[in-house]
Amino acid sequence: MNRQNVTIIGLVIALIAGAVVVSSSAYTIDEAEQAIVVQLGAPVGGPITEPGLHFKMPFIQEVRRFDKRLLSWDGEPNQIPTRGEQFISVDTTARWRIVDPLTFLKSVQNERGATMRLNDILDSVVRDHISAADLVEIVRSKDWEISEEDLKRAQTVSAGDEEILLQRVASGRQELVKSILAKASVLMPDLGIELVDIRIKRIDYVEAVQQRVFERMIAERQRIAEQFRSEGQGRAAEIDGITQRQLALITSEARRKAELIRGEADAEATRIYNEAFGADPEFFTFFRSLESYSRSIGSKTTLFLGPESDYVRYLRDSSPDKAQQ
Repeated sequence: MNRQNVTIIGLVIALIAGAVVVSSSAYTIDEAEQAIVVQLGAPVGGPITEPGLHFKMPFIQEVRRFDKRLLSWDGEPNQIPTRGEQFISVDTTARWRIVDPLTFLKSVQNERGATMRLNDILDSVVRDHISAADLVEIVRSKDWEISEEDLKRAQTVSAGDEEILLQRVASGRQELVKSILAKASVLMPDLGIELVDIRIKRIDYVEAVQQRVFERMIAERQRIAEQFRSEGQGRAAEIDGITQRQLALITSEARRKAELIRGEADAEATRIYNEAFGADPEFFTFFRSLESYSRSIGSKTTLFLGPESDYVRYLRDSSPDKAQQ
């Protein structure tokens, strides 16, 4: 191998080694990141927050990157007693960011370690504030008020519920959350964290208490339903009574008019009979007797009458012997 080839190979090796060194020493930071250079596990220098190309010592130094953006924390629902010894389940969430990467690295190492510390700190602060507040202060806002006129219009609120609804709220849920945030924020600088806000996602009774609340709600709804049902039955009975009275009045009036019409008809019939009887009494008597014969005398009729009875006078007068005379 001649000297020229050796020179070329050496140059190639040098270029490769230089590329490896440059690639291991150069790194980039984007707008959403910040970094700390660590040498043999210990941080070197201050935090790197400017985006762009940066350099470090190759091989012996490494870059720990941290997010600049807002990060979320979701706590586990906790069963906490209020000041009135009402056990409730409280579910909270928070937003935080890393503001001091160096302190953050020294105190919690990474986001997983930060989440564990936040669990301890925020759960403790939330528990302290919830247990020192009344339930009405936790669930209601200070500016929300209800008047007695509103309760009168509602008509379905029990006396116990009225007392709760009319209870005045000294601070309210917003002030409670602000107090929790202020208390927890005091402990954040030691972690290199800024706690942006904290929110109570959900408040509910624990399962044992919740069942009793549901039973109470069901009983209250049943009471209201029974009240409406009783009022409806009373109104139905009232309407039925009015209907029966009106029906009796209409029936009585109809009967009265029917009797009047029947009486007038009977009077008119009597008048007509009297006129007919007065025109020819003998013919009228004869005609009425024939009608009576046709109605009362049949093939299976037996009459026991005396020979001088007026009822058979026309039959007797019309016999053959009488006709021959």
